[in-house]
Amino acid sequence: MEIMLAYDDSRNARIALETVRQMFAALKPTITLISVVEDIGSTTAEADDMFNEQFAAQKAATDAAAAELGAQGIEARVIIAEGDARKMILRATEEKNPDLLVMARHSHQPDSGPFGFITKRLDALVEEFDHMTFGSVSAFLARRVKCPLLIIPTPDLPKGER
Repeated sequence: MEIMLAYDDSRNARIALETVRQMFAALKPTITLISVVEDIGSTTAEADDMFNEQFAAQKAATDAAAAELGAQGIEARVIIAEGDARKMILRATEEKNPDLLVMARHSHQPDSGPFGFITKRLDALVEEFDHMTFGSVSAFLARRVKCPLLIIPTPDLPKGER
């Protein structure tokens, strides 16, 4: 069984990965983690540095998740793509033809961090614009992928952990 999992090392992606591992480990699947790094949208040197840092961090986290799966006896592969997540994941499913595409449902809570209060406001603004123009990644893919799509629900964090 070939499973493709959209993975960005967010809390929700880690929940989806653990859910897939629990649900399918007995079937000895090959899990392909696809991680898409979206372009910053600026041509400045600072933007290039930010993109390169994000790319390196996301690749390292995805490689670490694949290594963890490997240590548990599950064959894992990694695809790192650059561009729009919707299009890159769709393209990967068309090229690799997995038996199942898995992704986490987007929650309305960004991962916490030192700039969480700013991130939450920016995330809400960007998500609203993005949703109005394109729809969510999962909604986009649900209308277009040719393989089954499993969307893993993710619980919201309790208020004290946000």
